[in-house]
Amino acid sequence: MRNLNSVELKTFVPAKDFALSQQFYRDLGFKPGWVDEQLAYFSHGDHCAFLLQNYYVKEWAENCMMHLLVEDVEAWWAQVQEAKLDERYGVRLIPPQDQPWRMRDFIVFDPSGVLWRIAQNI
Repeated sequence: MRNLNSVELKTFVPAKDFALSQQFYRDLGFKPGWVDEQLAYFSHGDHCAFLLQNYYVKEWAENCMMHLLVEDVEAWWAQVQEAKLDERYGVRLIPPQDQPWRMRDFIVFDPSGVLWRIAQNI
């Protein structure tokens, strides 16, 4: 029998301003890994990672949605508020609310227009 176990799934996230987006994701709480001129690896914990891409197409960025499932959505929201992401980066935030799909989440748009739903199961 073949070993078909998965290790990790990453997506490519577009960046209109590569340096600004890197700082935004650090301030959001992601840990940077390796970086070159085209890609930056970001992670949080053992199982959450993505590749920030120095590439931007407005239509793609504004239709890209990420979902991050966390243990404590209120703690993440507090981090976003303390980091003043909306003021510092001019991004839009939507406060936590309970969703009909049994999650409590909030929304943050990154500087390129990518929508992030940060959620906790309820």
